[in-house]
Amino acid sequence: MKKSATLTVDGVGKSFGGLHILKDISLEVFKGERIGIIGPNGAGKTTFFNLLTGDLPPSRGEIYHNDKKITKLPNYKRTRQGMVRTFQKNNLLNELSVLDNLLLTLQRKLGYGYVWYKMRNEKKYKAIYEEAHQLLEKWGLKHRTNAIVKNLSYGEQRQIEILLGVALEPQILLLDEPTAGMSQSETDYIVDLLYKLPKDLTLLIIEHDLDVVFGIADRMVVLYDGGVLVEGSPEMVRNDPKVNQIYIGSEEEQIC
Repeated sequence: MKKSATLTVDGVGKSFGGLHILKDISLEVFKGERIGIIGPNGAGKTTFFNLLTGDLPPSRGEIYHNDKKITKLPNYKRTRQGMVRTFQKNNLLNELSVLDNLLLTLQRKLGYGYVWYKMRNEKKYKAIYEEAHQLLEKWGLKHRTNAIVKNLSYGEQRQIEILLGVALEPQILLLDEPTAGMSQSETDYIVDLLYKLPKDLTLLIIEHDLDVVFGIADRMVVLYDGGVLVEGSPEMVRNDPKVNQIYIGSEEEQIC
């Protein structure tokens, strides 16, 4: 019996007037897969994420999550169904502490979203605080518990952003350029964090650092000129002459 996909994209496209950003994208993603999405600037990678998460409506085609059509489902409902994303730019509450950012995320997940506007009582909401501290401990961020987000380095803020996504316990996590603008040590930390993600978590990652994405992904999708140019294993994509032509301008060389 054929395995059912956790995410299906069927002939999806996006146009703004006469400008066709994406054309006829079709893709099946299965539970626990790590999918790397690469392509030159302007290939439509972030637009593709925006369609998957409901931040933009497709101009054509359909999107399914666990065989249920979600093409017209708003983004917050997709989040509730287990589809979570991070953005190229940090989307944190900069004036609050790391702990408070995490508590607000956990409140929503545990059904206590209504208490965001008033002082939380740690004794009354013990489960939220316990989970927050456990997550910070697990991901090596306990020493930043009470730090104000705006005082953290860019790399640390990216770590917090990914942590908030993981805290929601999604089925599908979409990461948009998670190591962009980072030092090598910060990049190494993020890569280590990604390797520690639950094996049944489906991961889609847009990444400019080819060493990072080729190391994490078990399948690659190359977008070019609004469509899928190549799809396959990292090794196949690395050796594909069309991909090398795009990235280094020569069919005689390969991506290192």
